[in-house]
Amino acid sequence: MKAVVINEYGNNDVMHLVDAEIPQPGAREVLVKVKTAGVNPVDWRIRSGAGTRFGLTLPIALGSEIAGTIEKLGDEVIGFNIGDDVYGKIRTGGFAEYAIAQVDDVAHKPQRLDFIHAAAIPLAGLTAWQAMFDVAKLTRGQRILITGASGGVGSLAVQLAKAKGAYVIGTASGHNGDFVKQLGVDEFVDYTRQHFAEVVQNVDVVFDTVGGETYQRAFKTLKAGGYFVTAVEFPTEDQRNTYGDHLARVFCRSDPEDLAAISALVDSNQLIPHIATVLPLSEVKQALDLSETRRTRGKIVLQIAADPH
Repeated sequence: MKAVVINEYGNNDVMHLVDAEIPQPGAREVLVKVKTAGVNPVDWRIRSGAGTRFGLTLPIALGSEIAGTIEKLGDEVIGFNIGDDVYGKIRTGGFAEYAIAQVDDVAHKPQRLDFIHAAAIPLAGLTAWQAMFDVAKLTRGQRILITGASGGVGSLAVQLAKAKGAYVIGTASGHNGDFVKQLGVDEFVDYTRQHFAEVVQNVDVVFDTVGGETYQRAFKTLKAGGYFVTAVEFPTEDQRNTYGDHLARVFCRSDPEDLAAISALVDSNQLIPHIATVLPLSEVKQALDLSETRRTRGKIVLQIAADPH
């Protein structure tokens, strides 16, 4: 099978599309024939050197978000059958024709979605869900600021927050303004025309998907006692001392209950993934380049199978 592997850390030149043996599932694992794979910032962060921090050792097979069909079951797997269409977040190895998933890492693919759109949800959706609801405890009627509202995570976060009944303020460039408004934001701020911290105040929750200067400025929008969750930055010691457990860096984890709840919103048409571009596996370097610009509208997806339907 074909798989994307790195043998050292660095830029896109360290990524190689190689021939590898098809892995075999353990007792509580499934072998998935991958149809499509979502591209996420974690992929180029691992490529650039973050693999050690995530507990990975070289060589590393890249890819953490898949949609496909179960090819083989481990001896102790229940709730799935060979031929089931599934999607999920896996630890690694998703940029490949076959991937191993723990049984708790995958769920049945929502019937409303084809494989291309299904690959846009698991990792990004779980990141947004866990940041806003598990960590920040966002509830109906609260005000939330979502930075990078047009991106793969941000665009799902907007819809999830609206489904919860929150008042949503989203930032993005003016180029993506109509798209973000269509997602359902109550307020849109074009960060290229005005400093959002000057017009947004007293929010209950900040969910930052951008980092850098945007992350730093977003603190000015938070009300006393509010929650600040970032998917990209590592808070400083001073920030942690100031905000305590109301400031967190979210690390997406597999959770079958969370994924089932997200799937239910998809099937009830309350969550619609948006695709920025679809590229073949052979163009994985271009896919990571696009992701690293953080200027995409929706999700970048790799098509693994010749027919992803």
